[in-house]
Amino acid sequence: MALSVSDVDRFEAARPRLEALAYRLLGSASEAEDAVQETFLRWQAADAGRIEVPEAWLTKVLTHWCLNLLTSARARRETYVGRWLPEPLLAGDPMLGPAETAEQRESVSYAVLVLLERLSPNERAVYVLREAFGHPHREIARILDISEAASQQIYHRAKKHIADGNTRTEVGEAAALRIAEEFLAAAASGRTEPLVRLLTQEAVAVSDGGGKVPARAKGFEGTLAVARFLRGLFKPSKAKRALVGGTPEIYASTANGEPAVVMVVDGRVAGIACLEIGPEGIAAVRSQANPDKLVRATARWAAADHEEGPLHTL
Repeated sequence: MALSVSDVDRFEAARPRLEALAYRLLGSASEAEDAVQETFLRWQAADAGRIEVPEAWLTKVLTHWCLNLLTSARARRETYVGRWLPEPLLAGDPMLGPAETAEQRESVSYAVLVLLERLSPNERAVYVLREAFGHPHREIARILDISEAASQQIYHRAKKHIADGNTRTEVGEAAALRIAEEFLAAAASGRTEPLVRLLTQEAVAVSDGGGKVPARAKGFEGTLAVARFLRGLFKPSKAKRALVGGTPEIYASTANGEPAVVMVVDGRVAGIACLEIGPEGIAAVRSQANPDKLVRATARWAAADHEEGPLHTL
């Protein structure tokens, strides 16, 4: 069925919210874009004039599509090469969605996106719809075709799972940049001591190369092991330049509201290390190097101004 101009405009007005919802549900910007496009095709095939509350209809269609993807993703990730990590989004990306409340910011933080992977698809959907978008349980029940009581139970269970694993401390953007700069200076110093001072005793470092970029399947655990790994990672070498096809430039930035270090090669984002900040320091360094998960970050990077230049080169 052909859509009227007003019907197309109505969908486009909802697109940013739908993309932000899909990204939180899937942890992948590319899959979120595909899910929103599938929702548009279903909107196109429906009789839009008979849909009383278009936003609710679109939210339900998108959520159910994402639930199907999450179910199949569990099987796909069992065969994924190495550690699977979410796709990071750089500061200012509209897909990060609403950030007015602490709950909204936390729901899209990289640390929480990692924890969301531990939830069942329904738990993840209820948590995101409630925490990030403020849907009351009666609406969530209609979206997921469950009872209101079931929505409340699922939400409390999901929230407990997240709270039990979440040691993240929220920091403002200016503080996040300072932390990223301090971390980069310590990592580029060639010594472990500055890094040890920044890391917590239980610090971990994990990387996702997707089988396309070398990345250790098993992460590093403990202050000294992580510090030694990072010291080697940030040490300049011809081998690193040959591997990435150029001279990597390292910038301090933010991703998903957290401090981040961005590696850029000839304008292409080749890696993003997201720093999880806990009460006692840096609790985790999660590095995304899979090129398939850095396409959107590269486009965002190209559109931004970087007059300050890199803080380090490899």
